[in-house]
Amino acid sequence: MVLTECRQRSLSQSEALSTQAIKQFVSAYLSDKGWNMKQILIIDDDNELCELLAEYLISEKFEPTCVNNGRKGLETALSGKFDLIILDIMLPEMNGLDVLKNLRAEANTPVIMLTARGDEVDRILGLELGADDYLPKPFSPRELIARMRAVFRRLAIVTEENGDKAVGRIEIADICVDSAGRTAEKNGISLGLTEVEFAILEQLMRSAGNVVERQILAEKVLGRRLTYDDRSLDVHMSNLRKKIGNGNECIRTIRGTGYLYVRPDK
Repeated sequence: MVLTECRQRSLSQSEALSTQAIKQFVSAYLSDKGWNMKQILIIDDDNELCELLAEYLISEKFEPTCVNNGRKGLETALSGKFDLIILDIMLPEMNGLDVLKNLRAEANTPVIMLTARGDEVDRILGLELGADDYLPKPFSPRELIARMRAVFRRLAIVTEENGDKAVGRIEIADICVDSAGRTAEKNGISLGLTEVEFAILEQLMRSAGNVVERQILAEKVLGRRLTYDDRSLDVHMSNLRKKIGNGNECIRTIRGTGYLYVRPDK
């Protein structure tokens, strides 16, 4: 609707076809209505794909910025003004995994990785380095929007729960999580968890002694339900167990159901 109105206004034909012109118009249009657009950074060297995604994101009331190489993308990402980053792996000057690694050393901005279909190694590495989700190419822009909204839903849940003064700290045996500070420690030493790993540990510790169903956990920590071939939760869980050290002992997989955080015998 917004794009249709844009093209019906008195813009020249060349301006109407310009993504930048549309972006400027829509930003002003929504600002006049009191709507704030989330800032999205797209780091991908495929100019045609960037143009397509940018126009689609604008139509969905997001404000995109496109960068076509890894080094410039990292510099732009570290400006701190973006709500979410869409990051390709194959990039000139600096590959996407290195961009993510350097970004995570300084910021927790949500990242959705774009990977080659069937390249499971890159997907696993991306999740291990702190990506929030991944999407294999080729993909539908509608699916990307769904993944983005899922990330924002998860962040909204975190914000809502942190507003509850009763949340505070959760401490079981030698593991302690601080929900307000989004930190987790073992024997007073930081576990260095990614945002998703922290969310998994927090949810399981809150329900310690009770089984948390797999799909319910996915909706809480990923903001979406899992498809039959989606291993993203498995990868995050595996990384969490490794960082805890005795993860297989305190986090048990209940086959066909979900996960159980074990309370030590008193």
